[in-house]
Amino acid sequence: MLVVCTGNAARSVMAGALLDAHGVRARVTTAGTHVVEHQPMSRRTREALVSIGLDVPAHRSRQVAESDVEEADLVIAMACEHVRYMRRRHPAAADRTATLRWLARKLPAGRAPLSQRVRELDLASVDPDVQGNVKDPAGGDDADYLECAREVQRFVDELVDRLA
Repeated sequence: MLVVCTGNAARSVMAGALLDAHGVRARVTTAGTHVVEHQPMSRRTREALVSIGLDVPAHRSRQVAESDVEEADLVIAMACEHVRYMRRRHPAAADRTATLRWLARKLPAGRAPLSQRVRELDLASVDPDVQGNVKDPAGGDDADYLECAREVQRFVDELVDRLA
């Protein structure tokens, strides 16, 4: 699984940490679409993760790489702009990319392999603008980051139920 946001410093880091905390049986990688490479997560991201009861993962920001995309059965975007980015820059991933909000509500649960359930969604034909966003806390205060972490937590909890 590849989790994508803009700077790979807040939303994707939160979602990746939550997926790992749930023990998802897949390798979880996070990356960004417009990254300053090797930056630590923001202080506010770290504090928001601690506030929702998570251990803070070791993290350095990284740009989405072709190898990340090739290895991922599912690309989880934090916003519709990230879905559009993936379709433009990594068109082979269009049928495996959707927003966290959309996947938390639409990914079919079941025993079929994840790749099959994702394929059945025909994600390349789903308009990114209807998929919903997780609001970017960048530029906000501590409360904005905590609100974002709680929103990501809610959607990851819903998604994990569908992944099981």
